[in-house]
Amino acid sequence: MLLLTQLLITLFFALLMAHYFKLQWLRRKYPPGPTPLPIIGNLWTLGFVLHHEILMQLAKTYGNIFTVWLGHKPVVVLNGCQAVRDALISHSEELVGRPTTPTSEELTKGKGVVFSSGNNWKQQRRFVLMTLRNLGLGKKSVEVRIQEEAQSLVEFFAMQRGKSLDPAPAIIQSVANVISSVVFGHRFSRDDKEFHQLIEANDNIVNNLNSKWAMLYDIFPWLMRQLPGPHNNIFKGNAFMMEFVKKEMKSHKENGMSEEPQDVIDFYQTKISQDSQDITSSFDEHNMIRIVAELFGGGTESTTTTLRWAILYLVNQPEIQEKVQEELSAVFSESQVIQYQDRNRVPYTNAVIHEILRISNIASVGLARQAVKDTSLQGFNIEKGSLIIANLYSSLYDPDHWETPHQFNPGHFLDMEGNFIQKEAFLPFSAGHRVCLGEQLARIELFIFFTSLLRAFTFRLPEGVKNVNMDPIFGATVQPHHYQICAVPR
Repeated sequence: MLLLTQLLITLFFALLMAHYFKLQWLRRKYPPGPTPLPIIGNLWTLGFVLHHEILMQLAKTYGNIFTVWLGHKPVVVLNGCQAVRDALISHSEELVGRPTTPTSEELTKGKGVVFSSGNNWKQQRRFVLMTLRNLGLGKKSVEVRIQEEAQSLVEFFAMQRGKSLDPAPAIIQSVANVISSVVFGHRFSRDDKEFHQLIEANDNIVNNLNSKWAMLYDIFPWLMRQLPGPHNNIFKGNAFMMEFVKKEMKSHKENGMSEEPQDVIDFYQTKISQDSQDITSSFDEHNMIRIVAELFGGGTESTTTTLRWAILYLVNQPEIQEKVQEELSAVFSESQVIQYQDRNRVPYTNAVIHEILRISNIASVGLARQAVKDTSLQGFNIEKGSLIIANLYSSLYDPDHWETPHQFNPGHFLDMEGNFIQKEAFLPFSAGHRVCLGEQLARIELFIFFTSLLRAFTFRLPEGVKNVNMDPIFGATVQPHHYQICAVPR
């Protein structure tokens, strides 16, 4: 028995050494990086999560293009504005793929837009862009819905009469109702229990998707499927969202189609009927469920989290809040409805919103991409099939492009005369063919919600509270901790 145990231990270490030398051999094909260990690769070095600051620290040692190993999978990491823009924009066609992971496969089965590739991704992406345009994205129809939800949020805060509250629930309900009207064709009451469950399900996905547990699931799926843990909340949340969307689809069918499609589900059901004889079509109910769920999830999370950060930064810097309010008061009358096109009339306010997007950096490193053909990035050969991570944080905080990258500074987006200016390192929504599909909607929402709130209230910390926790929470997005504020009517 002792001899057998010794043989097994010897065999185990022999396999570890063989795997170690195999990794060293494979490393030669990729940009330099930290030495990977057998089985776990560089997970120990990374702290078992793709944290943007750790990646930037590694870039100081290995350069702006380096390789880390997630278990046995190599990932090429890009840092700094130049490397990120070169990959996402100049080589967008070559790096348009999305890698399949155990988590993404469990969630989507290759359907939808966010985690799909190839023909499915092209057809679904084209449909989403066209449908959002048809529903009025960038036109008055969607903007009116946003204005109505912003006013609803203002009225809710006004009812609190300056009392201390956590603004997150009210914000998320208002923002979620914007995208709900787009995908489902209707809004929900703030008291709707199923609406609360839908939001909670989305939170479960967002809060756990980029966690250590999720990374362990992707590397050791055979083991993690047997274990309890937060990673299971991802799949529970996803299952609830799928069932919710199915019920909405059923309701649409039972109510019958109107002459003109009114929402994403209407448009998708029409598309399925039109393509029923096309064998090359990817339009089916499975894709419809994923598309609706992705639009609701992404359309809710990004704007909600950015607005929560916005209030937090303004509470901490009241002089900036006051300057925004002065500009809004000087440009708009009390009864005037603010429109997205008015952003050009308030350059300081526009700069503050952009600075919030920059410094909050809610997308962190962004989702991984995959090379669909051989290419070259700044002298490094990138083979077809290689996984790529573009560290968006490194562009948004690149000291070569931002005067004070780690300080909240609206001046980053203003010239000497106070005019608003665009910056090439500003990539909070990513870029290229995989740019966030909801970027335009998010920009309109942020401007209208932000200006509506700042025109109506001054945000302050509750009496006796001197500061709040500004440390970020890392999930699928970078979120602030929950906090209490007072929305004092102006």
